[in-house]
Amino acid sequence: MLGIFAALTTALCWAIAARLYRQLGTHFAALTLNFWKGLLSLMVLLPLSLIYSDTAAANEHIIWLLISGAIGIGLGDTCFFLALSKIGDRLSLLIAETLAPILTALLAIAWLQEWLTGQQWLAIAIILFAVDAVLRLQRSDKTLQLSGISYAALAALCQAIGAVISRDVLVNSQIDALSGSSWRLVGGMALIIILMTIKRSRWLPSANTPLRPWLLLLVATLIGTTASLYLQMVAFSYTKAAVVQTLLTTSVILSLILSRLAGDTIPSGSWRWTLLALVGVGILLY
Repeated sequence: MLGIFAALTTALCWAIAARLYRQLGTHFAALTLNFWKGLLSLMVLLPLSLIYSDTAAANEHIIWLLISGAIGIGLGDTCFFLALSKIGDRLSLLIAETLAPILTALLAIAWLQEWLTGQQWLAIAIILFAVDAVLRLQRSDKTLQLSGISYAALAALCQAIGAVISRDVLVNSQIDALSGSSWRLVGGMALIIILMTIKRSRWLPSANTPLRPWLLLLVATLIGTTASLYLQMVAFSYTKAAVVQTLLTTSVILSLILSRLAGDTIPSGSWRWTLLALVGVGILLY
């Protein structure tokens, strides 16, 4: 039960942060934004893990967490950003959020022998169907490109691999969620720095960037990276990887609710799919 609530809270953090990150696109390039949110988050998580985590981690487990972060955070986020630029947010989310839970379930079965019950499969199917329906109601301003679809699918695969590795380490070691979050982020940051060096990306935004975007970035990072990464690791500690990955897709539904509360216009018919997604979550909780 704790893992399910942690996953849902992670989805809420992502939904809130997405609204904030959307406002930063004019000031930060994708890789630059990824670098700074990772760096700021690491500056918070690393000291906390040194203070509050007294469990010694084996080198083997640390290496696997670094690999998990490099694949899931570094490569996965980069592929998703590339998909966004080619096919837009609706199609990118539609592909990534549909494939990630399915791939996670298959990898968890093969790697962890973590089988799902019939009730869990039913709940996952209902949630994914509802999320896809909401995404299909939204307009897309991008044309369909094979390269964009490939990037979105690769992002989903990276998410699944990162999720399964994290679940494996947390279940089979004494590493807690706080330390695990820090090591994953270190792995992700290492790959992001390598990619930025190869592409010769800008390390800083434009020279005339005012203070407000930096403050907005700090708030979005604390909510969408620091808190959500820790909560995600808590979820993996207590709940099957495929269930967690499915619950994370409800960020799409939660974003819709936040948009309505903010006074934005939402697609007609969205509420019936929102209710269906809540039914799926209820089945998981039952």
